[in-house]
Amino acid sequence: MPRGGRMKTWLRSAVIALASAAVTVAAIETMRAPATGQTAPAAVPRTAGGRPDLNGIWQAMGTAHWNLQDHEARPGPVLELGATFAIPAGQAVVEGRDIPYQGWAAAKQKENYENWLARDPEVKCYLPGLPRATYMPYPFQILQTAGNDILMAYEYASASRVIRMGPAEPPPVDSWMGQSTGRWEGDTLVVDSTGFNDQTWFDRAGNFHSEALHLVERFTLVHADLVDYRATIEDPKVFTRPWTIQVPLYRRRDANAQLLEFKCVEFVEELMYGHLVKRTGAETPFGAARLRWP
Repeated sequence: MPRGGRMKTWLRSAVIALASAAVTVAAIETMRAPATGQTAPAAVPRTAGGRPDLNGIWQAMGTAHWNLQDHEARPGPVLELGATFAIPAGQAVVEGRDIPYQGWAAAKQKENYENWLARDPEVKCYLPGLPRATYMPYPFQILQTAGNDILMAYEYASASRVIRMGPAEPPPVDSWMGQSTGRWEGDTLVVDSTGFNDQTWFDRAGNFHSEALHLVERFTLVHADLVDYRATIEDPKVFTRPWTIQVPLYRRRDANAQLLEFKCVEFVEELMYGHLVKRTGAETPFGAARLRWP
């Protein structure tokens, strides 16, 4: 049993531990957002029309961008840069932790993972697709219009989408960001999207889909600065069943928060077209660095 000064130190540590545990429990309870269709707390800000006010700039802060599933920390693909592009460890945001791939698709995902730098559409600055655009390490802005339609603008590659409120219509063509229609279920914004091409991934770990992707997203305003975001992914060509991810979105409270330009096309010119450029012996392209993806 601790005595004297050690007793005080032990008690202080115990109090801190209990306080930390209480905060953790409170955070977990906060993220247990209302189920679909239930009314969110009355304290959330609302628009003139009475809907939860989602207007503003939001950003995910976790590691889903790297891998939706559990993953350990790893070195980056450019060994000469040390820890500069190291991949942080993260826990799964997938309900049930594992993505229910069909056998052939699981093999392809593994192949994608091993060849990430050459295959990930993000590396080439293509539009990110959905739901990936929502949890990339870049902010995005939600604008609710007086006519009830909603615009989401993303900093990455200046991507955007318009969510038409009302019944879903067949998409005219497949596209990178798909076609989205929305509805309100109580205080939860439900967005139904189809019409995707098969060129986007869900993360940098090679998790992928086909053109049959059907995405249902749910945005629930837990309080003024927190959205509980859930996305249910269905693709019978790739997965054995629908599966869901959950990611918290935080309101950017910077005094001058705004979307800035991130037009990354010029950043990938060397990667995509460097082999076409004639160089002198003294010139060494960045792409000459030794690459490895563990």
